[in-house]
Amino acid sequence: MTPPDVRKITSIAEAARARAFAARLTAGLGAPEVERARFLTALTARLRTCLGECAAELTLTVRPAASDGTVLVEAVAEPVPAELGRTPLWRLTLTCPGRPARTRHEPHRSRNPDESALTEAVLAADVETAAILRRLDETERQLRLHREELHQTNQGVMALHAELDAAARIQRDLLDAERAARGEAEKARRLLTFLADASAAVTASLDQEDILRCLPGLLVPGYASHVDVWLFDEPEDPGSAHSAAAVAAARLGRPQQAGPHPGALPGVDDLPPSVLSPNASLLCIPLTVRRTLGVLTLTAPGDRFDEDTSVMLVELARRIAIALDNARRYEQHRDTAEALQRAQLTALPRTDGVRLAARYLPATRGLNIGGDWYDAFPQPDGSLLTVVGDVTGHGLRAAVIMGQLRTALRAYAVEDDSPARILTRLHRMLCHQQPNLYATAVIARFRPGDPHVVWAAAGHPPALARTPGGTVRVLDTRPGVMLGVPLPFEYEDHTAELPPGSTLVLYTDGLVERRAHGIDPGIETLGRAVAALGAAELEDLDACAEALLRPLLRDSERDDDVCLLLCHIPHDDPDAPRAEPPERQEAPAR
Repeated sequence: MTPPDVRKITSIAEAARARAFAARLTAGLGAPEVERARFLTALTARLRTCLGECAAELTLTVRPAASDGTVLVEAVAEPVPAELGRTPLWRLTLTCPGRPARTRHEPHRSRNPDESALTEAVLAADVETAAILRRLDETERQLRLHREELHQTNQGVMALHAELDAAARIQRDLLDAERAARGEAEKARRLLTFLADASAAVTASLDQEDILRCLPGLLVPGYASHVDVWLFDEPEDPGSAHSAAAVAAARLGRPQQAGPHPGALPGVDDLPPSVLSPNASLLCIPLTVRRTLGVLTLTAPGDRFDEDTSVMLVELARRIAIALDNARRYEQHRDTAEALQRAQLTALPRTDGVRLAARYLPATRGLNIGGDWYDAFPQPDGSLLTVVGDVTGHGLRAAVIMGQLRTALRAYAVEDDSPARILTRLHRMLCHQQPNLYATAVIARFRPGDPHVVWAAAGHPPALARTPGGTVRVLDTRPGVMLGVPLPFEYEDHTAELPPGSTLVLYTDGLVERRAHGIDPGIETLGRAVAALGAAELEDLDACAEALLRPLLRDSERDDDVCLLLCHIPHDDPDAPRAEPPERQEAPAR
């Protein structure tokens, strides 16, 4: 530790020399410039304060600060005499990194300061000030650089925030657009699904009334609050009135919209409010295929119709029009086929040896009319031929082919009375003239006074024979192939005993065959019904025919035609009832 340097300072010059000594001491110890300047500035200010009161005593002490080589410079300044001053004891320390230097104690000088020492002190202070200024300049330069970097950083942060905000807005816009697109896609999917389901519903039936009945269930309440269909060809209620929009749609052939506000619907005309301004929006769509069949009027379920919904409804109306047109064409075709079929049915002849009764019922589902027929006609030798047949296919073509077969069969029967040979010739004719058409048939021949029946079948359901005692047997010998099958085939005659009081039942498969059960259960049911007929009931064959149809046709819907021919051999009783006139041999039309 260096001995302390103690100085009594009574003038400004001594204070300057003391400051210069402190400056050299701290500089020699390697004190940092800024800390050294602060130390010297504080020391000078303290000496000025002390000199303002009287004199000052300054003590400078240098001692080690730590084991790492640093030293501590301590300056103590107090007024002299201390009891006279108002300024208390002042102590300041400065830590220096260097080792303490050897300093010699300068003698106290007189009050007249040496000019060179003062000059040295001033120059030393300027040097220190210059060093501080350089440090300050460097600090300011660093500060400007940092401020500029901070400004650029702030600008970058602000730009980044702006980009983030813009990206967030874009993301929100994209999310909104995606949400809207999903909503539109879901709406389009829902409309397309409904259009497909509704189209399947209106085209599932060929009955116009069924189509019209299903429309309210399809459209109300999701797409309309009320549905009205105006068909031009249908008789109208005298009290019914049509809206101006429906009349405009019928006249112009374009969809019309009428409501409190313009709808601006695609492909739809808006009627002016002066023409019609109802409380609810009306959408009137013409039902047009090749011509306008009518007008579909829909009342909006809300304030107005949606654009996408209106497009779907216009397309649905077009499909409804197609379904209605198909139903009408089907009805016309069906009525024509049924009329042709009934026109070719035979009026049953009256004979003494055989009583006859027949029923023909057209199909009620599908275009299955025209293939079934029955026939009965006497031969030149007095015998009676009875026939039941069924042509494959349906409609007008089947009815025409049936007429050709009926005519050909009668022509062949003039030359030959054998049922088998007649069927063989029919088979050859059909193979030659109609190679893609087939038929089934059964022919039974009755001779007066002969208790036997000769019959032959070509792929037809077996006939049933009921004895007078009520026993029923199935004539199920080998029936042979269907007529028209491209195979050479010779049919055979079969004989069955039919004593007086017996009944032969001929029929087509529409009477006994059902898709879910096949044909055998139906034949068994028919056999039980025939066996249940009483002797008294057989006196009225028409009533017997109705009694046989009842258990086999419980429902009113039929997929195929039904033919039934009853051949009853009466007892030798001249008072036995005869067959009814031909007008009663057919069932009433649908």
